[in-house]
Amino acid sequence: MQTLRKRIAAYVMRDHTGPELLVFDHVGIPDAGTQIPAGGIRTGEDPHAAALREVTEETGLALCRVIGTAGIDRRPHPVTGQPRHTHVLHLRAPDDAPDTWIHIVRSDDTDSGLRFACRFVPLPLSEPLADEQDLLLGELDPDWTTLTRR
Repeated sequence: MQTLRKRIAAYVMRDHTGPELLVFDHVGIPDAGTQIPAGGIRTGEDPHAAALREVTEETGLALCRVIGTAGIDRRPHPVTGQPRHTHVLHLRAPDDAPDTWIHIVRSDDTDSGLRFACRFVPLPLSEPLADEQDLLLGELDPDWTTLTRR
C-alpha cells in the first residue's frame, strides 16, 4: 500500500489594477509549465506554516499572510499515481511585492538550486496552470480577497 503524501499549494494574491496571482516558471525547464508555490508538509508541520515556508523557499517572497483554505485536492500524483492530499491555501502578498523577479531556491529539498521566474498575473488566468493547480481558484470569492464555499 502506498503512503498518502500530504502537500500544500498556495494561491498568493495581490490587488494592483485588479486581482493578480503569483505564479512561476522553471528557468530552463519549459515543460514543467507555469505553477504556484507547492510542496510537501513536513512531519508535525501545520498546513499554514508549510504554505508560508514553501512560498518563501520557492519565490523568496516573505511576509505573506494566510487568509484561509480554498479546499483539499485529493487527486493522485499525475505521473506516479501516488495518493496525495493537497491543502490549497489562500494567501495575501505584501503590498510592496515586485511585479517580476528571478529566485534561486535555497532549501534542504530536492528543488534546491532551481531558478524560478516569478511574476504576478491577472485573474482570471489566460492559460491553465500545470497539474491543474488552478482547480480550486473558483472557491475564492469574486473580489479575490476572502474565501467562499459553494
